[in-house]
Amino acid sequence: MTNTNNFDQAMGELFSLGRFGIKLGLETISALLEGINNPHLRLKCIHIAGTNGKGSVAQTTASILRAAGYKVGVYTSPHLVHVNERFAVNGQPISDQEVLDAYQAVKNVTGLERQATFFEYTTAMALYAFDKANVDYAVMETGMGGRLDATNILKPEVCIITNVSVEHEMYLGSTIAEIAMEKGGIIKESTPVVTGVRQPTAIKMVDKIAKNKSAPLYLMGRDFKTRRLPGGGFSFYGQDATWKRLNCLLKGEYQIPNASLALAGCQVLITRGAKINEEHVRTGLEQVKWPGRLETVLESPMVILDGAHNLAAMKVLTKYLSGAFADRKITVITGFLDDKPYKRMLPMLDALADKMILTRPQINRAMEPEALAVLLPESQGRIVTQPSVEKAVQYALDHANQSDVIVIAGSLYIVGEAKQALQAMGLVEDLSNSSLSPRNMGPV
Repeated sequence: MTNTNNFDQAMGELFSLGRFGIKLGLETISALLEGINNPHLRLKCIHIAGTNGKGSVAQTTASILRAAGYKVGVYTSPHLVHVNERFAVNGQPISDQEVLDAYQAVKNVTGLERQATFFEYTTAMALYAFDKANVDYAVMETGMGGRLDATNILKPEVCIITNVSVEHEMYLGSTIAEIAMEKGGIIKESTPVVTGVRQPTAIKMVDKIAKNKSAPLYLMGRDFKTRRLPGGGFSFYGQDATWKRLNCLLKGEYQIPNASLALAGCQVLITRGAKINEEHVRTGLEQVKWPGRLETVLESPMVILDGAHNLAAMKVLTKYLSGAFADRKITVITGFLDDKPYKRMLPMLDALADKMILTRPQINRAMEPEALAVLLPESQGRIVTQPSVEKAVQYALDHANQSDVIVIAGSLYIVGEAKQALQAMGLVEDLSNSSLSPRNMGPV
């Protein structure tokens, strides 16, 4: 059994690396991996970049591979409640002891030219843990961008680029073409790439990079596509096969394009030796889960968690909510970090809410709820501020009718703290593989 004090101390050290900020580049991650005997060179990886949908594509791909009988590791970020969530094997977060072993292995690497960042550490830890677990495939999600992201040390079986919109302008550029160049930086020599980019400048950039790398390119809408079916579900017309009348467990119409990218990626894997058939695809789609993304955690009142934290994600969330719950009263619990486009996202949530509860997560970049409140027109007490996410959740539950819908969105930090609060109330089961009780989000 893991010594809790040792684990807490180690995680305190790991999260303290957040003070080193974001440093893009591959020299330090290369040195870290060299120091732990280059586990990435022994792993078959699926590498995923993009502005939105990376996690959904990762989880869907992994679910299909598991249905086909493979042992699969998934590395995503950020986590909601426990750091263990970032490193999952066959759908379950690895144990505290496995996290601790991976951390200590990486910490023991010496001779670095600079201090490794939090994300460089967790990337190396993921590869170490997946190698030790002898996974058949490792599904790896980028943190930011792609070209200089720590995960770009991989030698993948297939690269997937979901979509592109303007984000992290300080690091990735201010135009679609510049951001597409950074995301397209994950494309490797002669390695197939699947993409859902839509803008002409993004398509042109990704196509240019793929040609320069002699990488086969599969473009959504050209090489593969989906058709929605009356009554739900969809059919997939892939580059190598057609799979009809499929159903995806993940909610939201935007999940069909995400599923399409995963399916196109799986067809690439089949050409590279993976034993995946249509039944595996059906089973994987029907079993996939992605916590904190249109996740219904309570039914009465209905409580929905969604980590929409950028403009594109907020648009698809509010479109879904306005259609699915047009006849029900909606309470929104929200808060934002100060580097997000909150002046544009907040009115989108306000437009569908019968009540707005403004709060803040426990991170220094969070907006104060009172600063958000002045951006909205007051209407007979419809807008409420609460000093913490826990108090906001309790207030919403105390004032909700059983038929109401409570939506918690705007930040993965908000969603994570809300889930922890619901767990503490005994309303939501903690399915993590960690003995930790306090939540420590760490850097995104």
